[in-house]
Amino acid sequence: MKVIRNEYLCMLKNELPLDHAAFAACREEALRLIKTGRLMTAAMYMYKKQLFLYTESLENEVTPEEFLSPLGEIILPQPLEGEAAPWVKMVPVFWHAEPTDAASWRESRPRQRRRGRIAYLFNDKLTEYVYHHRALTEEGVFRGDKYMFISLWGNLLFSYFEEPRSSDNVNGSSEQSRAINDWMRVDPDSHFKKLPGSNGQNFLLIDACFDVGESDI
Repeated sequence: MKVIRNEYLCMLKNELPLDHAAFAACREEALRLIKTGRLMTAAMYMYKKQLFLYTESLENEVTPEEFLSPLGEIILPQPLEGEAAPWVKMVPVFWHAEPTDAASWRESRPRQRRRGRIAYLFNDKLTEYVYHHRALTEEGVFRGDKYMFISLWGNLLFSYFEEPRSSDNVNGSSEQSRAINDWMRVDPDSHFKKLPGSNGQNFLLIDACFDVGESDI
């Protein structure tokens, strides 16, 4: 059974507390789809009026609209290709591992802490960031968290990862990465706008509205 990973973005009409009833209802809907074997993981995070969603669907893609209806009128439609839709599918740009099937993706996965973080890129550095991270992914030897996944929308990055961190790479190789040396040569820190509260880090950890996986049922 294949695993399909996606990340999405939507906008709230107003900032909301993390204990808002709609988030609890969405969590229950996500658990329902995990129990029926349609989702493996679902995690939603909030930064001000932005919501970020990470999903692992099983066999066929589960869209946000299928289980996040409790958000109802509290989210704003966004213009997308001439139409208005609440959720935008972000563009994947970097990961350390690819799920070949559900069984191997579950293998050695601990009862984990699921984390979300965001970063903003300077507009004139965006293309360079994407170029180097696609090169790292395509090379496939740079090791890091098996479940980490970074997507882009505009100049905004959303990163999902899990703790404790694992160590994996796309092609299972022990080679040394040449692409990481190329990335380090262009001064990685210079690509990022530093967000308040990040303590000078490139990415800012953001709060979870809910996060659930197969270990929760």
